[in-house]
Amino acid sequence: MKRKNKPNRAKRSDSVTGPIGRRSFVKTLPALAAAGLAAAANAEAQAPAADQSSPINTDTLHAAEQIIGIELTQPQEAMALNSVRRSLGSYTTLRKVDIPLDTETAFSFHPALPGKKLNPGPGSLKLRKSQAPSRKAPEEIAFAPVTELAALIRSRQISSVELTRLYLDRLKRYGPKLFCTVTVTEDLAMSQAEKADSEIKSGQYLGPLHGIPWGAKDLFATRGIKTTWGAEPYKDQVIDYDATVVERLLAAGAVLIAKLSLGALAQGSRWFGGNTRNPWNIDQSSSGSSAGPAAATAAGLVGFSIGTETLGSIVSPSSTCGVTGLRPTFGRVSRYGAMALCWTMDKIGPICRGVEDCAAVLYAIYGPDGRDLTVADAAFNWPPATKVDKMRIGLVKGDFDAIEGEAKDSYQRALDALRSAGANLQTVELPKFPADSLLVILNSEAAAAFDDLTRNGGINQLSGQTPGDWPNQFRTARFIPAVEYIRAQRARLLLMQEMDKLMSGLDVLVTPAPRSRSLIITNFTGHPAVVTPCGFVGGRPQSLMFTSGLYDEASALQAALAFEDATDWHNKHPKVDW
Repeated sequence: MKRKNKPNRAKRSDSVTGPIGRRSFVKTLPALAAAGLAAAANAEAQAPAADQSSPINTDTLHAAEQIIGIELTQPQEAMALNSVRRSLGSYTTLRKVDIPLDTETAFSFHPALPGKKLNPGPGSLKLRKSQAPSRKAPEEIAFAPVTELAALIRSRQISSVELTRLYLDRLKRYGPKLFCTVTVTEDLAMSQAEKADSEIKSGQYLGPLHGIPWGAKDLFATRGIKTTWGAEPYKDQVIDYDATVVERLLAAGAVLIAKLSLGALAQGSRWFGGNTRNPWNIDQSSSGSSAGPAAATAAGLVGFSIGTETLGSIVSPSSTCGVTGLRPTFGRVSRYGAMALCWTMDKIGPICRGVEDCAAVLYAIYGPDGRDLTVADAAFNWPPATKVDKMRIGLVKGDFDAIEGEAKDSYQRALDALRSAGANLQTVELPKFPADSLLVILNSEAAAAFDDLTRNGGINQLSGQTPGDWPNQFRTARFIPAVEYIRAQRARLLLMQEMDKLMSGLDVLVTPAPRSRSLIITNFTGHPAVVTPCGFVGGRPQSLMFTSGLYDEASALQAALAFEDATDWHNKHPKVDW
C-alpha cells in the first residue's frame, strides 16, 4: 500500500543574487545601516508618547530587576522608565486585538538540524500477513488489536456495523465509570460504519483501518460535534471544521465513535466531568493528559485512539494503562484543528493495543497537509529494512539502576526478554544537560495560547486550582521575560545537538517509561518514542520506552515489535467488572 504526500516546500536562496552582487552589496552596508537607524529613529519618534500617569515607576522597575537578573543604577532606571511605559502601551493595544484561538505563531520549530537529509514520500505500509482468526466472543473481540479486527472485517466475519455497536455498548456501560468519555458520537459512527460495510461489500477495501471504530482526544476539531478541551469555559464549544487527523482517518475508512476525555486544557487527568480512571484500578488516575484515549483503549471501548503529547501526555497514560503508545517525531503529523498548547512541542500520535496497530495508524495520518508548516515531507515505511538483531540499541543503564524493589526485577526480566529477541544492547548515557530548566518554553507558550482566558478570568472556572494547575502557571508565566524565553530556545538547540551526537551512533534507545530523563529531553528535541507494556508490579502495568532518530519511527516500532513478539504482556487486559 503506497501513498503520496504532497510536499510543502518553499524555494529559498542562501546567497545575495540579482543586480547587486556580493561585493557591491557589502559596499552598500554602511548606507543600509544608516537608513535602518534613521527608520528606527523615525518610528520611535512617531510611536505613542509614554503615558506619564502610568502606574509604572522606578520602584516598579527596581522590583522587576530581581526577576530579569540585572541591576540598574538610578540614572539607568530613570532613562528606562519612558520606554517601559511606552511598551506597556503597546501591550495594552495588542491585548485588544482579537486573535482566534486557532491562530498559529509567525514562527515555527523544526527538530532536524542543518544538513539533515529527509527521504521524501511516498511511504509504504505492509503489515505482517495473518489469517483471519475464527470469530471470537464479544469480550475477546473488544480487546483485539486493530490487525485482528481488520482481518475479521476484511474476511467479513464481522461487519463494521456489528463492531461499532459492540463498542458503543461498552462505551455506554463502562465509559461513565472510567470518566473517559465526553461525547459518544453514535449517529455519526453508525452512518460511517454503514458506509464502510457498503464499500467493503462492493470491493472498495481501503486498508487496515477501514470500518474500525476509534476515539479522539477531545481537543481535535470535529465539525458539528462538541470539542470541549476538557475545560469548563469550552464545554459547549462547537468548531465548524474537522482537524486534519479526523479528515485523514475518515479517508482511511475509520469510524469515529467518541470524543474522549483529557485533563483540562491538556494537563493531567481531571476534566470538567471528573477524574479519568485507570481500568486496571479505578481508584487510581489514568494519568494524562491523553487520559481518556489510554483508558478507553485499555478497557476495550474503542479499536484505537488518537492522543497528543507535549511533555509526556501519550507516554505516561499509555504506560499507566498498559497499552502501546506512539509519540511521533515533532512535525510528523499535522496539528491543524488540534488545540494548541505549545506550538514548538505539541505532537499527535496513536494509542493502541499492539505495535503494528500504531504503524498502521501513523501511516494513515502522517505527512504534509499545507496547513501546519512544521510538518516535514519524510516518508514512513513499514516494515523497516533493518531487523532488530542488526540494530544499534543503546541501554540507559543508569535509569534502570535507579529503580528499586519489585519493579527493578520486573524491568530486568523485560531486558532479558529483549535480549532473547535478538537485541544487542550497549550501555550509553543521556546528555548531561539541565533539560528541566527548558520548561520555561512550555510555560511561556501555554500561557500565551490562553492569555485571553487568563486575563478575562475564565481560567478561574477550571476545577483544578492548585499551584501545579494551569491557572496558577498561566498567571505565573506572565513574569517570564521574553529574553529568557529566547535564551531557553537557544539553549534548546544545544540540547538538540547533544542528542544528535548520541543518536548518530544508535538506531534505538531503551529506557523505562516514564521513569527517565529521556522523556523530558526527547520532548524538547522532537524525537519519536514508542511505549509498550513489559510487566506488572502490584497490579500496575510497567512499560519500556523505545526512542529512535528523527523521522525514524519505524526503528523504534521494530524494536518494540521484537519485544512484543517475545512476550505476552500486550495481550493482558483489565477485567472490567467494577
